[in-house]
Amino acid sequence: MLQVYEVRNMRDITIGKSYRILGLEIRIVDALLIAAILVFSIMAAVFHGRVNGWLHLLIKNILIALVYILLTWLTGKARSRIVFFLLRAGSVQLLFVHLFDVARKFQLVLWHQWNDPAILNLEQLIFGFQPTVWLQQFVSPALTEWMMFAYVVYVPIYPVLGAIIYFKFGREHLEDYLLTLALTNLACDLGFILYPVAGPLHWIREQFTVPLRGGWSTAIAEYIRRNVHVIGGTIPSPHCAIATVMWVTAWRYQRWLFYVLGPIIISLYASTVYGRFHYISDTVIGIVTAIAVLFMIPALVRAWNRFGARGTAAVNR
Repeated sequence: MLQVYEVRNMRDITIGKSYRILGLEIRIVDALLIAAILVFSIMAAVFHGRVNGWLHLLIKNILIALVYILLTWLTGKARSRIVFFLLRAGSVQLLFVHLFDVARKFQLVLWHQWNDPAILNLEQLIFGFQPTVWLQQFVSPALTEWMMFAYVVYVPIYPVLGAIIYFKFGREHLEDYLLTLALTNLACDLGFILYPVAGPLHWIREQFTVPLRGGWSTAIAEYIRRNVHVIGGTIPSPHCAIATVMWVTAWRYQRWLFYVLGPIIISLYASTVYGRFHYISDTVIGIVTAIAVLFMIPALVRAWNRFGARGTAAVNR
């Protein structure tokens, strides 16, 4: 069953062991992220004819991996809890961002076209209209500003929740949170490649006739759209998947925060469609992806513990 209980002690989570390899303390999160970089590097070489700038990508992968290893080494030397948290959470986040960017470069490696027509046809069949276009009738500056606030506030919630978990419950619980985020991010990255979708503003831009106007949150969201979001990276919706993980994590660790986040997370789900970032299918699949990951985590950690124990001595605690 999906474990959505309030964590009260160390026995409430499945602890992933750490192992000492060449002087570095390696955890399951590290293994997953480095393995992902390795897989993408191999793919860049194999599909070099279909990946623009594949050699540059390969070099960048190597550099990012070396930076991550350095930060991991520095994390092990940290004596301050604040420094430890910043290094650990920051290094993992660096890999999330890098892998998200890399995955989008492989979106048309397996497919030769975007699959937006199939998504549009499916939603037309289910709803009888296109939800992203239909929502235009409700657009107003106030609603747009709230939706965009829900969309962008997700960014600071990400590390703040991690800080609450680490400073109140300790490192093992932070690793539990980071592992869930890592696997969710990687699942989304895989989805971009297995079923590439360009997104509403890239495929049906001409159907959006009502502009989205608001305040500072809207300005930030539009900046993100112009400078961070590029074509693709759509299904599953990473925003919805990660928001679901954060919401469930809040339920487990800080019930009051779960209730505070409720209206924001629900609005965030709606904002991805209202703001024309995603189709409603992307949103639903993003939520389902997060739930699937939450089910998988305990079994994955147990497998890691069994596998690692065979050839490497666990770090003494």
